This record gives sequence, C-alpha cells and structure tokens, in this order.
Amino acid sequence: MTDFAALVAPDRGEAAVAIRPVSEAGFEAFRSRLSPAARAAVDGAGFRGRADEALILPEAEGWFLALGTGPNEVPAGRWTLAAAAAALPEGSYRFQGTLGPHALHGWLMAQHRFARYRKAGEEKGARRLLVSDPAGIGPAITAAEAVAELRDLIDTPAEDMGPAELEAAVRALADQVGARVETLVGEALLDKNFPALHAVGRASPRRPRLITLAWGAETHPLIALVGKGITFDTGGLNLKPGPAMALMKKDMGGAAHALALARLVIAARLPVRLLLVIAAADNAVSGDSLRPGDVIATRKGLFVEVGNTDAEGRLVLADALALAAEQAPALILDFATLTGAARVALGPDLPALFVNDETLAADLLAAATATEDPLWRLPLWAPYREMLRSTVADLNNTPDGPFAGAIAGALFLEHFLPAHIPWAHLDLYAWYGKARPGRPKGAAAMGLFACAAMLDRRFGCR
Repeated sequence: MTDFAALVAPDRGEAAVAIRPVSEAGFEAFRSRLSPAARAAVDGAGFRGRADEALILPEAEGWFLALGTGPNEVPAGRWTLAAAAAALPEGSYRFQGTLGPHALHGWLMAQHRFARYRKAGEEKGARRLLVSDPAGIGPAITAAEAVAELRDLIDTPAEDMGPAELEAAVRALADQVGARVETLVGEALLDKNFPALHAVGRASPRRPRLITLAWGAETHPLIALVGKGITFDTGGLNLKPGPAMALMKKDMGGAAHALALARLVIAARLPVRLLLVIAAADNAVSGDSLRPGDVIATRKGLFVEVGNTDAEGRLVLADALALAAEQAPALILDFATLTGAARVALGPDLPALFVNDETLAADLLAAATATEDPLWRLPLWAPYREMLRSTVADLNNTPDGPFAGAIAGALFLEHFLPAHIPWAHLDLYAWYGKARPGRPKGAAAMGLFACAAMLDRRFGCR
C-alpha cells in the first residue's frame, strides 16, 4: 500500500517549491509577469491555464510549477492537484492558492499505483505537499487508503481475486478494527437459505460465499451496506462475447465499494451499528451451470425465472438484500456493477442512483454535490414492474424488452425489500476507460464519498 502519510505534512515554513494556480481567465496577466525565458516555455508548450495542465517554469531563484485550474481560479477541487503531483519530481511543495476541502485527495491518489505485478524500483520518489491546515491531513489519508484498497481489489485479475480472496479482504479489515466476520460457503448457503446466491455460483470450483461483517454497539442505529461480489462474470450459459468479458474482473466492484465505505464509517467512529453483506461468486460455465428458463428460489420466498444467466448480479443481491432487511436497519445502501443500460444512459463516470425514500435521495444528492462525487437519480418507475412478469414464477430476472434496463434491474431488487426501510441502490461502472491525472485507466471509486458524507451528516456526533 502507498505510504500516503509521507505525501502530505503540516507547513512549518521549510523550503519548498511553489505550485502556482493559473486560470484561463487569468492567463494573460500571469504570462505578462513571467521572464522572457518562462514566456517562451509557456508559448512553446501551449500552456493556457486549462484544467489538468502543469508546466515547470524557470524563475530567478530556481523554478516553480504553473498549474492550470480551468476557466476560473477557485479553491482547488478534488482533482485539481493531481496533475501537479503527476508532473513533479521528488521533493517538497507548497500550493500558493486556496485548497478546497477535498483537494488533498487528488494529490495523494496521483501518487498511488497498482504495483502488484510490476518490478520494484519503477516509482518516482515521494512528492510532499505542505499544508497550512493540518486538521485535514488525517481524514485525507484515511480516504486515500480506502480508495487505494478499492482500486487494488478491482484491478486484481480474477485469477488472484476470487470469492475466498474477497473474504480475506473483509477479514483483514475486521482484524484491524475488532469487527466480527461470518461466512457461509458452498452447500452451507442452501442449508441457511441463500439459494439464489448458491445457484449463481455453483458452476465454479471456487465456491460461492456470503460474507458478513458486524461492527459497533448494539445500542446504536443499524445501517446495512450490501455489495455485489461477482469475482468474474462469463455471462454463464448466456456467454458474453470476448470484448464484453474483458473487464469482468471488475464485476466485484460493488463489493469493493461496500467494503471501502465500511472502512470509512469505522474510521470516522460513527455511532452506528454496521452490517456489511457481500455476496461473492464466480458466474462460470460448467455442467452445473444455471440455465436460461430455470426457476430458482430466493431467501425471501419469491421464485425467479432465469430469463438470462448474464443477469446474475441481481440474483445474488436478492438474497443479500433480504438478509439485510431482516435485521430492520435504519437504512440500506447497495452497490453493484449491475447493468450496461446505466452506462448507455449516463456514461461511464456517472453512477445511476435509485432511492425509495425522498429524504434519503435529497441527502445523497446534496452530499454528492458537496463532495464533488457525482450521482444522478433515475426513477423506480412502478409501471415498469410489468417488464419483470413471468408466466411460470413470481418474476423474471430480465425485462421482456430492450428498454429501461437499469430501471428494471433496480425494480427487481426492490422486490426483496420492505417499503418502509429507506434504501438506495448505486448502479456504477467502477472503471476509468481513459487515464486522467490521479485516475489511471482501471478501477474507479464512484459515489463512495457522497455516501460517506450522507452517513456522517445523518449519524455523526455534532
């Protein structure tokens, strides 16, 4: 794990290289103050103060970094400093502008790299940022550690990240914080009434499992975090084509998000009782594979006709959500890389949010804005429930047409929850398809900070 504590420190006035913000609006004034050599460098590089531009420039007593901030010079946001950290050599630096409340995150994440399969010694030295307000350092490091683990879990190939390894990650957190972990593996899922999860994972030699973590005092309100942990998704007998299967190591991204949020809740010592539920399985192909047309039982007692074995995530979540609901929590949040339809509607960067409670929806959207961690609400449109009708079972796991796939997926999950429990479902991509400063191509945290801020506002001590 990256040593994030080495990358940011209180500013005690020591020598440091300046990072100077430059907006597009203020570019000409900035350029006019430069030496001829620096102006030539700016012109040659085409630097104009656009967001994510960073350029090392000479000055009389050495050098500084010009950092583009976009149209206007505002307090540095979540990713403003990422381009600076990526461009700079090892050393100490001081930002000569205003840091927003989340600005350290980009600085830290720009220096994290998934290095499990790389030779040692390829990394740049630490770039250390000196900050005038040390109170924000600890929370920024905690957040970076949670995101780094989330990314590393998702980036790890399925060969090394199966249900057992996902369980190990949960147990590692439990060992650190004194939480309790229980698992049900393989045939034990049938014995304890998790038939849908077992049906999805039974074809794989890596046995499916239900993983639960419990933390907090019994006197505190219970919150449940649920994650889809499909550690590889072939599509089952409805086999995915090669290009669609290429990224399916990330189909446990919902579980990684739920685990990261649990880490943030515990680190903040929120006065809550936390229940983390992860449904982990491979969706594999073998003689024991789930078949299209099969009818399977679920923990809630509803029978589901399997219209498509590639809609397996909602099946494992059905059992996990039913378990969470049985504990009568104050709210339930679930995270899942559930549908391609959400990506068609909103693109790769914007998670689809479905909520059955207006107050919870408003709180999450406000938190998303405040934390620069966007969410976009889509409706739980009740008339579309008819898309999930089955002629032989209580419902079908896939809609009867090509429309509203993300909504249909959320409506399917809603069947397994009582209406009186506030619930939010995040249908996310968990992946960056192109590299940007602080966000290399690969695993992505989405909606994590919005959910953490919402929980802190609802349950934190104030």
